Amino acid sequence: MRIIIISGLSGSGKSVALNTLEDDNFYCVDNLPVTLLPTFIDQCVNDENQYYDKIAIGIDSRSGSSNIENLLDIVQKLKADKLPVEILFVSAEINTLLKRFSETRRKHPLTTDDIPLIKAIHLERELLSEIADHADLTIDTTKTNVRQLRALVNRVVIANDEPGLTLVMQSFGFKHGIPNDSDFMFDVRCLPNPYWQPNLRNLSGNDTAVINYLSSHREVDRMISSIAEFIEKWIPLFEEENRSYLTISIGCTGGHHRSVYCINQLAKHFGEDSQYKTTIRHREFE
Repeated sequence: MRIIIISGLSGSGKSVALNTLEDDNFYCVDNLPVTLLPTFIDQCVNDENQYYDKIAIGIDSRSGSSNIENLLDIVQKLKADKLPVEILFVSAEINTLLKRFSETRRKHPLTTDDIPLIKAIHLERELLSEIADHADLTIDTTKTNVRQLRALVNRVVIANDEPGLTLVMQSFGFKHGIPNDSDFMFDVRCLPNPYWQPNLRNLSGNDTAVINYLSSHREVDRMISSIAEFIEKWIPLFEEENRSYLTISIGCTGGHHRSVYCINQLAKHFGEDSQYKTTIRHREFE
């Protein structure tokens, strides 16, 4: 059984994520009152026909501050009862949210005659901050369109249908912005850059020539080994918190060479250990 609670900022893509799960036969409920959550899940769990084996519940700022504050307590109690509850938080940068609301002309749920859009976004971010801090997986949709978000939910969330910790390995380019959905972030811009090799510039870290170039430098191997050792040291603490996901992001300048190679090597390293599932996302390729 899987129980996924989807929360996040208005305009960030919560409905897209919920609809994607519904397409995969999740039983989906949007804007369920938080006070009804324990009763609803209890009925689903005890359904004799086992119809509700996959559940997704949308909860956001429309529930009100008092109910939002109680959500984490309810989730902790459900986890204490050994129920497989995950929190997926969908977010985006403020400027992106402003643009989306401007383009769609939709009303933000917290706007009033006295509260303009920009203030409503800040209020909602503050209201949901604790949920964001305790989310099992955060997806930043600042640079993600609807199609890409659907693909990401399918690859990272829906494909993760077995219990245990999933390592989400993400490469990115610093010049395109820092991802806000990382648990750990590493900077590999200090490593030799294939971009300055004319024959490698238009290739990526997936190509054999770039792989051979980077693997020939000892400092690259040392960097990857150090990152792997760090992650291995701290993974057990995340498992003790019953986390379903751990997102590790590695960035270089453009997000096409060094970070891609390092992520692929890390995924290969941890993929050889059947204890952990891994999924790869090369952000700048999307």
